[in-house]
Amino acid sequence: MSNSVEVQNVYKKYKLFKGKSERILDLLLPHKEYGEAFYALKDVSIEVKEGDIVGFVGVNGSGKSTLANIIAGIVPSTSGSVKTNGDVALIAVNAGLDNKLTGRENIELKLLMLGFSKKEILLMEDEIIEFAELEKFIDQPVKSYSSGMRSRLGFSISVRVDPDILIIDEALSVGDKAFAEKSLAKMHEFKERGKTMFFVSHSLSQMKQFCDKVLWLEYGEVKEFGEAATVLKNYDDFLKKYSKMSKAEKKKYRDEAMDRRNVK
Repeated sequence: MSNSVEVQNVYKKYKLFKGKSERILDLLLPHKEYGEAFYALKDVSIEVKEGDIVGFVGVNGSGKSTLANIIAGIVPSTSGSVKTNGDVALIAVNAGLDNKLTGRENIELKLLMLGFSKKEILLMEDEIIEFAELEKFIDQPVKSYSSGMRSRLGFSISVRVDPDILIIDEALSVGDKAFAEKSLAKMHEFKERGKTMFFVSHSLSQMKQFCDKVLWLEYGEVKEFGEAATVLKNYDDFLKKYSKMSKAEKKKYRDEAMDRRNVK
């Protein structure tokens, strides 16, 4: 089976500035280094086969969403390469939605940008609205939606578009349980059809139920990548130890990890 996604030696560097003047100097004098380098990702490499369902785990600030956005092509990496075989869709709260437009206008805009004709959009629109359970609110501006409503709309658009690679970033952690179960059923349908999926979630029970493999990121670096049962057990053991640490011990652990991360 061929690779669906190849991530090779990916780094993502940001700069942390002490103030506006330092930011301006960095823009005006590119030959000089201003600001402190911060690596959200450091030397991340994974290969994912067609049909793999890969979960991303890690404590907050470990780079899960950054990697998801890089694979989706929304955020560029600083160095390294990402190859994807097929169309990619990212589902995250607010991802790709214009708050000033209504839900219906967002559907139409998103589908137009993806190359669908107005005739095709009219045929797809009702199904998207029905799946999202937004019939009463679809002509209201998205800025008035709850996070769960935004998530439902984004999920419904993306699954109707039927991408080859689907990335779900905490989109099932908001909203009601019934919609989460309906969404998981749709994801199982995609899985049976051999789609490649990435699943970012703090729910280890959903990971155990759904994922074949798991990537454990620890403050931007790959801690472990392999079979879901093995990695999730190791991560769960780590969380039990981490939760027992004092506030000072957690800070020391984070600081040491981030110091390692910010040295290339």
